[in-house]
Amino acid sequence: MLHTVRIWDLPTRLFHWSLAASTIAMIVSAKIGGNAMIWHLRLGHVVLALLLFRLVWGLVGGHWSRFRSFLYAPRQLLDYLRGQDRPAHSAGHNPLGALSVFAMLAVLLAQVATGLFSDDAIFYAGPLSRLVSADIVEAATRWHAELGQYLLLALLGLHLLAIAWYTFARRRPLVRAMVSGDRELTHPLPAAADGSRQRLLALGIALLCAAISWGIGQF
Repeated sequence: MLHTVRIWDLPTRLFHWSLAASTIAMIVSAKIGGNAMIWHLRLGHVVLALLLFRLVWGLVGGHWSRFRSFLYAPRQLLDYLRGQDRPAHSAGHNPLGALSVFAMLAVLLAQVATGLFSDDAIFYAGPLSRLVSADIVEAATRWHAELGQYLLLALLGLHLLAIAWYTFARRRPLVRAMVSGDRELTHPLPAAADGSRQRLLALGIALLCAAISWGIGQF
């Protein structure tokens, strides 16, 4: 018997697809350069607001969106790699998926943070670059344009490969679940809260995070 369980609440789904679209657009605008860097800066603030939202939502969001639901100990990761699956692994993020999520959030945060302090002396200067020394600006610019960019592209590639593998090899429709929010599971598991109260809370958090991101841009 299969159980239909709400795994991803609406705020988490909106965050996921908004972050995906904004990140891709941010990468494209950086590659184009020139006047497109204005959009790169704006998209950077959008991504910052989204990341701030996710950090807060990871504490107060639906069950499967909370960090504690996919914060695994090293032993649990080793057990998973040895093929010792648990029912919860097929619902939210499994141990490998959790590592991917935390790595993606960390690299994106690093990219946004270094972007705020970067200055390529041609098209772009981060809003906080004038507040720090030239050495810090240089280091931030180097990370943002080189290692950080390559790490982000590598993680995006791995993310897409993992989705394809789980979809076609393991027959787990991850994309469909992130659209509808629901998964069909063989075991009954806790459903994520996804009512009007939860969504109003998410809206308030999102507006606050947007205001913080906008305020940083006004320095």
